[in-house]
Amino acid sequence: MDFTELIDLASERLGGAVLFANDEFFAPKENLLKPGAPVFIEGKYTDLGKWMDGWESRRKRAPDLRELYDWCIIRLGLPGLIRGVIVDTSHFRGNYPSHCSLDACAVEGHPDVGRLTGDATSWAEILPRSELQGDSRNQFAIEQASRATHLRFKIYPDGGVARLRVYGEVTPDWERLIRRNSDVDLAAVKNGGHVIGCSDMFFGHRHNLIMPGRALNMSDGWETKRRRGPGHDWAVIRLGRQGVIQRLEVDTSWFKGNFPESCSVEAVNVQGGEPEDFSALEWKPVLSRTGLQAHTRHYFEDEVINVGPATHVRFNIFPDGGVSRLRVFGRIVV
Repeated sequence: MDFTELIDLASERLGGAVLFANDEFFAPKENLLKPGAPVFIEGKYTDLGKWMDGWESRRKRAPDLRELYDWCIIRLGLPGLIRGVIVDTSHFRGNYPSHCSLDACAVEGHPDVGRLTGDATSWAEILPRSELQGDSRNQFAIEQASRATHLRFKIYPDGGVARLRVYGEVTPDWERLIRRNSDVDLAAVKNGGHVIGCSDMFFGHRHNLIMPGRALNMSDGWETKRRRGPGHDWAVIRLGRQGVIQRLEVDTSWFKGNFPESCSVEAVNVQGGEPEDFSALEWKPVLSRTGLQAHTRHYFEDEVINVGPATHVRFNIFPDGGVSRLRVFGRIVV
């Protein structure tokens, strides 16, 4: 799978933040994780120099710059296994770093910068010093064996980076969730859920379905184009953990003239890895086709059919349209 199809673990909407930078003279560190593509405004300057939509440090002055670098510390929004990063130098043409590298660590709780920079914190290099191109989306695949909560991003010797995207697999604290002895949202991204495929996402990305919180507006949901023929749209979600589904929430908030007429939910219990063809599986109905309303949070509990342990759900919408969030609450199978 293309690693950019995974979740951006450092996303601001998931709680990611740049905690510290050793230098942010020209442009602040917070820009690194901003949502959306970086922009360039011709002729816009600040008292310090050209306004840039990224993180930019001042120029270093030393006889030998090869081993010098600037750096920042990033708290991932969700802990996980990192599979790839994009170091986006868009609009940085004569002022981008020549190289970058990335270190990771796993520190539980809410460590401050002092702890993260102290001797007690052990960092492991996950991306060796790698060459960057200016005004480009530099992609680097990563094979990380252990869970990470924080990153240390180094740029050599100085310069500007517009955005940093950190794609990977969420690794929840399942022991803690099991100790709660209550139902959890098995599909939620924070609990390791992943929308592995869908029929269409012309207007809104499929991952929005399982993001935390309520949708901010219509763009913050999953929305398909208008169908002009037979069939219906669908999305397949791999649950974070095998569980027994007990209740559902289908939220059409913000979709007032483009919500689906109805929906249904099916489940399957897959053992031994991800199948290549989900259409060949024997899906069992969890929620029969049910009408939906505009801009509404729909709750289903009595309507939910117990099909036993499930690892995946298929969410069907008829015939097309937009849904803000899908919640799949159930008990973890231990």
